[in-house]
Amino acid sequence: MTEPEYWYGGALPSQDIRSLLDEGQIQVDYKQADVGIQPASLDLSLGSTAYRLQASFLPQGHTVRERMEDLVMYEINLEKGAILEKGAVYLIPLREKLALPNYVKGKTNPKSSIGRLDVFTRVITDHCARFEDVANNYKGELFLEVVPRSFTIKVKTGQKLNQLRLFEIAPQADNSATIAPYEKRQGIGNSDLTNLYSRERLLYDADENFIEAHYRHLTDNGLLMSVDLSSAGLNGGSIGYMAKKNSQVIDLEKIAHYDAEDFWEAIHTPKDGRLILEPEEFYIFASKERIRVPLNCAAEMVEFDAGSGELRTHYAGFFDPGFGYGRNGEVKGTKAVLEVRPHDVPFIIEDGQILFKMKYERMASQPDIWYGEEIGSNYYNQTLRLSKQFRQ
Repeated sequence: MTEPEYWYGGALPSQDIRSLLDEGQIQVDYKQADVGIQPASLDLSLGSTAYRLQASFLPQGHTVRERMEDLVMYEINLEKGAILEKGAVYLIPLREKLALPNYVKGKTNPKSSIGRLDVFTRVITDHCARFEDVANNYKGELFLEVVPRSFTIKVKTGQKLNQLRLFEIAPQADNSATIAPYEKRQGIGNSDLTNLYSRERLLYDADENFIEAHYRHLTDNGLLMSVDLSSAGLNGGSIGYMAKKNSQVIDLEKIAHYDAEDFWEAIHTPKDGRLILEPEEFYIFASKERIRVPLNCAAEMVEFDAGSGELRTHYAGFFDPGFGYGRNGEVKGTKAVLEVRPHDVPFIIEDGQILFKMKYERMASQPDIWYGEEIGSNYYNQTLRLSKQFRQ
C-alpha cells in the first residue's frame, strides 16, 4: 500500500503534546501528573499484561488483537513485575490510547536506556503495514513488541520503554495557500542544514572546538558522524563494551544498581586503531564528534549506507531539542552513543570511521522544556555511557 503524499509542518513540542492530552486526543488511564512529556516526545508506558508470541507480525488489514489471537502462547501479569526471557517475542498493550486529528501523524523510537540494553522494541497499531508509524487520524490502542536480545529483563506496569513523536502534516494540495507553512520533506534539507550547521555550530571535537563544515559531515540531508576508538576523553581508557552471554536478569526498575563487569566486557584502545567486530555480538561505542541539537530542532540517528558495512549502528536514535546544547547554546556538544550489531561476517572498524548519519527535523515551535539536567535527563552530559541501570 502506497502512503499518501504529505507536507510536513514540524514536530510537535511539549506544550502541544499537553494540549492533545487536555483535548482527549491522547488518552491515559492514569494521573496526568505521571505522564512523561519530553521536549519533543511522549513516553509510552507498559500496561498490565504481556503476551508471549510465537512470532512477530504486522496486522495489515486487521486489528492487532484480531491478528494476535492465534499467535499467543501464554499471558504474563506485569502488575508486580515479571521476567521477559532473552530471545523471546512479547507483545504488550500500552497504557496510552490515541484519537489523533487528521493533521497529526506519529513515529515511535525506543528510549535510550532500552536501546543500550539491546532490548529490541517497536510499536504496532491496528491495520498498520509498518512498524513504528502511527497514521494521522488514528484512533485506537498502541502495542509494543519487546524482544530482549542480550539480557533477560524484568519489567513492570508503568515502565517507559518507548516514546512517541508527533508531526503536523497537511495532505498534498494544489492550493499553495493551504500548504504555505509546510514543506515537502520531513527533515531539514542540505541547504538549510548547511546554514544551521554554521549558525548553531552543530559539531564539536573532543576538545570542544567547533568542527568547520566539510563535505564529509554534510551530505544527503544529514550530518555524517564517526566512531571513537581512541581513549582520549573517555572513562578509564575503555572505548567500548561488548555484551557478555549468560548474564543475570536486569531489573529495569533498579537504577545505578548493577556492576558493568558482570554484564559487559570492556574494550580498550586497539594498538593499530582498528577493531574487529564479531557477527551478531552487541557493542556500545561513542561518537568521535560532540553533537548539538538547538531548541528549534530535533534529531534522529538513521541508517547511513548499507554499502558501508553490514551492521546496524543504532537501536534508540532520537535526540530531543537541547541535547548537547542547553537552554541558550551554552553547552559545546555531547557525544552520541552507538549501539552496534554486525551481521553475517566479522567487520573491521577504524578510529574515526563514519558509521551513522544524524538527520535533523524542524520543530513546529520551540518547546517550553529542553533536554538537560533541569528535567532529569539521564544522558545530557554523557561520554561513553551504558544504560542507567549500571553504576557509572
